Amino acid sequence: MTEFPLTAVSPAISSAVERLMRRVEDFPSSGVQFCDLTPVLADPEGFDAVVRGLAAGHEVGSIDYVAGLDARGFLLAGAVAVRLHTGVLAIRKAGKLPPPVHSRSYELEYGAATLELPADGLDLSGKRVLVVDDVLATGGTLSAAVGLLDDCGAIVAGLSVVLEVPGLGGRDRLADTSLTCLTVA
Repeated sequence: MTEFPLTAVSPAISSAVERLMRRVEDFPSSGVQFCDLTPVLADPEGFDAVVRGLAAGHEVGSIDYVAGLDARGFLLAGAVAVRLHTGVLAIRKAGKLPPPVHSRSYELEYGAATLELPADGLDLSGKRVLVVDDVLATGGTLSAAVGLLDDCGAIVAGLSVVLEVPGLGGRDRLADTSLTCLTVA
């Protein structure tokens, strides 16, 4: 197992996310603090800072695709892909794509879920992919996305998330992959 360091991100980017993010106590349940990134993405400078941070460490030509996780990851991945002059992949929740699909099921703290990519018209063999999402919590969804891309023959070049919720094991679960986190909840 290779240990990857956390990619350093500009303090200005972290500061912009922290300044604009809305924190909501007791949502979705008592004792939970929800970090709403909507105001960050709605602010032109905040959104630009997030996109720059998520793309950090990746140069134009170093990756083939940016993959976004259903659904907020789609917004982020599209913008990062434009910045890196590459294609974008939408890793969808089960049932959103017509067959045939590649799929990867995984366990959540409250049940199970499945991620999918098209099996036709998309050859990912040997392609370098940066996976982008909004939040890293337990790491289950990101880990499943890495597994799905591996199953398709892709090379996961790294993971980039806006926000990490510490103490839930996500970082440990993804220790085999380079990880960029813009800020911590």
